[in-house]
Amino acid sequence: MQFDLVDLRLYLNVLEAGNITAGALRSHLSLAAASARIRAMEASLGIEFLQRGRRGVTPTAAGKALAQHARILLQQAEHLRQELAEYAQGAKGQVRLLCNTTAITEYLPELLADFLCQHPNLDIDLQELPSQRITHALRQGAADLGIVSDAVDTQGLDTRAFRDDPLLLVMPTHHPLASHPDLRFGDTLHHDYVGLAAHSALAVYLEEQALHAGLRMQIRIRADGFDGVLRMVAHGAGLAVVPQAALERCTLELALQVRPLGEPWAQRKLLLCARDLGALPAYARALLEALVPA
Repeated sequence: MQFDLVDLRLYLNVLEAGNITAGALRSHLSLAAASARIRAMEASLGIEFLQRGRRGVTPTAAGKALAQHARILLQQAEHLRQELAEYAQGAKGQVRLLCNTTAITEYLPELLADFLCQHPNLDIDLQELPSQRITHALRQGAADLGIVSDAVDTQGLDTRAFRDDPLLLVMPTHHPLASHPDLRFGDTLHHDYVGLAAHSALAVYLEEQALHAGLRMQIRIRADGFDGVLRMVAHGAGLAVVPQAALERCTLELALQVRPLGEPWAQRKLLLCARDLGALPAYARALLEALVPA
């Protein structure tokens, strides 16, 4: 068995993308070269790592085991590179940070920009994911740090408080629900909604909560950001659930009614977490200290 780091990184890119073509593109390889590497990996052990189908690829049981070890090996290789880089002036490092929608749009832009200005030799690989997928990635060693909602299970992870992040219901001033002072999310699901892009972490989270209530959200239109969502709601397109921080940041004078939601999951807090905060390499520890000052 002779896998190199390029093989392992390609394999993970293929899994994340769901097909070999996109995985090859992420790995900066041609499709032919990527396919040959994957076949050589399988042939070296006589085991299939991927099940090929019309809609893409999925890992076999052996492929799942390979993915878990590949993530650990690549992270260890990156840690080694970073620690050795301290001896080489001008060497660059990269922190992988996974965040939910609110963190990435409302809290982090200025914090991360300041950090990059203060640490010219460090880069940040920032990705938006639902909180549950973030905790899974951290447990698998696929990222250095994550910011998640406290509504998800963080057992086995090291956490610190980051921000209070309640979710609020917004509606047009003359909406039929505007006369109701106390609302639960389930009470709203027979009405039309304005949503974020379907792939956004908050959109996925709200869809999951609707399914828990036995219903689906009636999304009439989606917007790329909270400002667009709020403007559409103010003009009567439907309801929306947004973080309090997005409302506070909005500088437009919009005709909106705002209500808290009664469900505990809406009174959420954001947590910064890692597998072991004390064992983070120096470059990731620097970002941790910038995000959560002592």
